[in-house]
This record gives sequence, structure tokens and C-alpha cells, in this order.
Amino acid sequence: MKQISILIYLTIAIVTYSCTKSSIAKKNITNTENSSIAEIAGAASKGTINATTYLTGDATDVTTSTSAGLVLMGGGTDVDAAIKWMLERSGGGDIVVIRSTGTNGYNKYMYNLTKVNSVETIIIDSREKANLLLVRDKIKNAEALFIAGGDQWDYVKYWKDTPVEEAINYLINIKNVTIGGTSAGLAILGSHYFSAQNGTVTSDQALPNPYNTLVQIGGNDFINAPFMLNTITDSHYSQRTRHGRHIAFMARIMKDNLISIVKGIGVDEQTAVCIDENGIGKVFGINDAYFLKNESSGPETCISGNPLTWNLNSLAIKAYKIKGNSTGNGNIDAVNWTFSGGTSFHYYINNGTLNTNPN
Repeated sequence: MKQISILIYLTIAIVTYSCTKSSIAKKNITNTENSSIAEIAGAASKGTINATTYLTGDATDVTTSTSAGLVLMGGGTDVDAAIKWMLERSGGGDIVVIRSTGTNGYNKYMYNLTKVNSVETIIIDSREKANLLLVRDKIKNAEALFIAGGDQWDYVKYWKDTPVEEAINYLINIKNVTIGGTSAGLAILGSHYFSAQNGTVTSDQALPNPYNTLVQIGGNDFINAPFMLNTITDSHYSQRTRHGRHIAFMARIMKDNLISIVKGIGVDEQTAVCIDENGIGKVFGINDAYFLKNESSGPETCISGNPLTWNLNSLAIKAYKIKGNSTGNGNIDAVNWTFSGGTSFHYYINNGTLNTNPN
């Protein structure tokens, strides 16, 4: 198939398009015409709203047989084997990449990795663009979706409670396609998420005070992915020493939401966790993935202005670490939260200090 690259401007106010495929332009115009007059007039009153997309491949929409799944990637260099796993589950369909910054860096990379009909990147850097029904429909037509890295607060403030959120959850829970994310894209895939609303936070800031104003956590109000209930993810894990802040997040979730069981998935750079539609997964890449769960009750001390203590006889958090490889290492059962092929141990926190117990 000959590869083509197209820059498409989607305009809801005046409905203009730059596109070499007349069929897709016609479909988009039909979608816009189905929008209410109030929506179009509201956009027009603010001026033209454009969402920029980059297309590589065939612009004709196809429908293929897809398989559901999750790709949880820890940032840094992308893991080819994990990306290929996602693409193959699209059945050779149309792949959509969403982000709030950057351009089309994923297009040729994904298109050349395995046979797919197209790869399209959509830049969604405002709530106005996230409210475009054309953007929603492009996402809903995808056979796989990948959320690029960036700043997860951009994703929360731009996409949450918009048609983009609706489209993502449609893909996951109705169309049953594989969805992946790396770095900030991974951060929003748990039922709970560190929003970074006030900027990032280090373990050295979160453990002495889990209510530090930098520790901003959302939950059960954004993306509803399978096997991620009461789970919070974190990326760049060992490279940025995020184990401690991750446990502080878990402590806050338990304390603030009165949740009895909370889980965490931390993924190193150049590493990815791939989980299929049955909750069975492997770890790909060159570094480690960590799977955390509280062993019994919540933290002994989780109070604003005080160091976190979550000890419970040095058994507070049961952890399992699996090292990735090129073909997928270890065995993950995300339904029963059981693992093999790695190392089991415990984390615990004493007066704001992270400790490890090999038992």
C-alpha cells in the first residue's frame, strides 16, 4: 500500500477541510451537519476552532475484528514489541494517537511496524477542540488508540468530561479495542490518577507530607479501563525513584475514599505491561514493572503536615517485580492479582522513609 501523509484541519464553525480523500471529507461534513445549531453558533461566536490531525496511510475508514487490551508503558524510548502487540490487535485497522503537544512522530513508526490501514495523530490542546464532534468520531472509529506522553494535567483539564472522554471509554468498554499510553498517557489509565494539577511531585516531597499541595489525585471520574479498578499507575518508576510517592498516592486513596483495597502499577522507562481481554499479561522491554497492593489495613499515620507511616509489621504493601524482555516475560493475572516469573517482597513506610522487606 502506498503511504500518504495528510495534514487535516477540522473546522466546526465554517466547516472547511483540507483532505485528498473526498469520501472522508463528505463523512465529516455529515457529522458536523448533525451537530446542533447552538454548537456551531457557539463556536462561530468565538471564531474558527481547528483541531490538527496528521494521517499516514489510507484515509478510507475500515472496520476490522479487534481484541481488547491495555498497554501500560513507562515512558522513555517506546517498546517496539508492546506497540506491535497493540497494533496487531487492531486487525489491521485504523490507529489513532491522541496528544496535546507534539506532532506526528508516531505515524510512520507505527505504520511501518506492522500492517495497518492508517495511523492518525490528533492534537487536542484545548477543551474547545475536545468538544469537537469530528474529533470524537475520529477516535470512536479507531481500531486501537494510543495516548502519547506529555503532561497529564493537560489531558485532565482538556479532555475530562468532554466528547474525547466519551470516545475513549466507548473504545474500551463497547467497541473493545486495545488502548495504550506512555508516561502521561499511562498516568490517566488507572481508575485513580495523579493529575499533576500543581506540578509534579517527588517521593522526597510526598512521603514527609502525603497532603503536600503537589499531591493532587483524581478518581473514578475519567477513564474507565478494565482491570484498573482502585488502581493508580506511575511511570519513569525506578529512573525517577517514584516508588515512595506511588505508595503515598495509595495511602491517600485509601484514606480519602475509604477504600479497603488499593493497587498500584509502576512501570520503568523502556518497559511496558501488556494485558489482554482476559486480564492475562506479560512485561515487555528492558527494565522492570512493579505491582503493588496493600496487605491488610491502611496507613497508621496519613495526616496533613505529618510524615507518612504505613508499617504493619513491615508488611504494609505486598509488591511483585517482573523484568521485561523482548518476547514478554512473567505471568500477570490482573483479575486475581497473582503473578509469577518475578520477585515478591514488601514495602513499608516508617516516619516518611521507604523501606523494603524481602519477605
